[in-house]
Amino acid sequence: MRSRYVAYVQRRADYLLRTWHSTTRPEGLDFSTESGQWLGLKVVRVTAGRAEDEQGTVEFVARYKVGGKAHRLHEISQFVRESGAWVYETAC
Repeated sequence: MRSRYVAYVQRRADYLLRTWHSTTRPEGLDFSTESGQWLGLKVVRVTAGRAEDEQGTVEFVARYKVGGKAHRLHEISQFVRESGAWVYETAC
């Protein structure tokens, strides 16, 4: 989760797409129209996701600012293993 947040901050579409499950991955990501600024990430809760698990969830709050106005993205994300690697599947 933290690495995907950093990838959003750095606008690294390649990393985000590579760490997105093949069945829910978009065709591409376009950051050219985004004018927001990411301000921080707080991981609220993690369920499963250990070495012996095949799936897990991460509840997080990401803060960002657009047009001088602060916003919060509060989400519970589902992660699964795909070809041995943890990938983002979907928001719960």
